[in-house]
Amino acid sequence: MSFGGPQWPQEPQQQGGQGFGPPPHGQQPGGQYGGPYGDPYGGQSADPYGGQQPAEPYGAPYGQQPAQPFGSGGSSPFGSGSGPFGAAASDAHTPDWGALADASAARQRRKRLMLAGGGLLAVAAIGTIVAVAVTAANKDTTAQAPAGSAATAPGGPEIPAETAGPAPSFSSVAPAPPPDPMDFLTTAEKDRAPLAPEDLFPGKKLTMEDRVYRKGAVASTTNCAGAGKDGLGAVLQKHGCTRVIRATYERDGVAVTVGVALFKDQAAALKAKQDAKGGIAPLAGDGVDGFCRATVCLRRSNALGRYAYFTQAGFTDGRKVTQQDAAVFKTSDDLGAFTFNQIYARGRAQASAAATAPASGGQ
Repeated sequence: MSFGGPQWPQEPQQQGGQGFGPPPHGQQPGGQYGGPYGDPYGGQSADPYGGQQPAEPYGAPYGQQPAQPFGSGGSSPFGSGSGPFGAAASDAHTPDWGALADASAARQRRKRLMLAGGGLLAVAAIGTIVAVAVTAANKDTTAQAPAGSAATAPGGPEIPAETAGPAPSFSSVAPAPPPDPMDFLTTAEKDRAPLAPEDLFPGKKLTMEDRVYRKGAVASTTNCAGAGKDGLGAVLQKHGCTRVIRATYERDGVAVTVGVALFKDQAAALKAKQDAKGGIAPLAGDGVDGFCRATVCLRRSNALGRYAYFTQAGFTDGRKVTQQDAAVFKTSDDLGAFTFNQIYARGRAQASAAATAPASGGQ
């Protein structure tokens, strides 16, 4: 095989002292090129490949002797004749074994490349066909799964599929709503939880946002007439008051007494609120001096369920309360809101206990 591309034929060694010089005087060279010497490069070549054959640098393949370009027994590249230009030559050319071997090797390489590329394409095609087949099989399996079959979770027990069995039934009757706290606050028959002054007014102080009130004296009495002032006691007694619980709170020279009156039912408490006059009697003691005596104080009344509650607020130094005394109004608001919340919390606690009673056997 040749390396680096085709090579032009090298000049042959002179045989018998003859080379490429002119023929003897008077002798016309044989061959088909014409001219006194012949044109070895200007005419048509007898080479069937259209050009000169490359020299084999390592000799003829398979032990063959290279063809003699001149002389007897070989074919002349310059046609017929004797000697280097006139020696008789055969029309047949000796095959170039090196070129044929190179061509055969090139064909083998192309064939191997084609086979390798075809194999890769075949593998890719087979992989695509297998993937499509697996996807189609999965779809068919999912679509054709029989009803009632069981699916198996990865690493877990079988999960039963939907069956044609009867579905669970549920009652169409809605559960009873939880009890309303107001149901336990409207009548004495339902409002049976124990009630002590500390249940309504617990602790030693009362905190409303950033305002802290110190608790003073606390009292409870069934003498409703004596718990009122300037006509309120008579109103409480008239509408069937059964008990009055009072507590006093003080902050920055402003004191307030809250009185909660209990009645048989909600209707009686509302009438007492509507007919209220005067105010609850101030309760001094436990660090709070007497207040609201022979002076003007702020009096209010309200009702929730069977409870009516009243407030009377004023200065501990005896000053009269005016519309500009915002601290007195704020104190009355705070204690009124606190009393409302405490009464409602009592009803909510009894409703919660009634809701859990059936679950614990009615205890």
